[in-house]
Amino acid sequence: MALVMTTKGEMDETLLEKRDGEIDNDNETTKWVEYWLEGELVHRSVHVTLKKNVLADGVAAMIA
Repeated sequence: MALVMTTKGEMDETLLEKRDGEIDNDNETTKWVEYWLEGELVHRSVHVTLKKNVLADGVAAMIA
């Protein structure tokens, strides 16, 4: 039994509807997992992976 920390406390994952998604572009890959209970979002986890150093590119552009 997997437990998920939600806005209503810890809940058994089997009681929840799981939705996930991903966005991928030139700068980043973003993945998320949401858990819903009776139409209410009760948990969202997001992970962002940068593909390049966005801050350094901006600083380099200011110097050039």
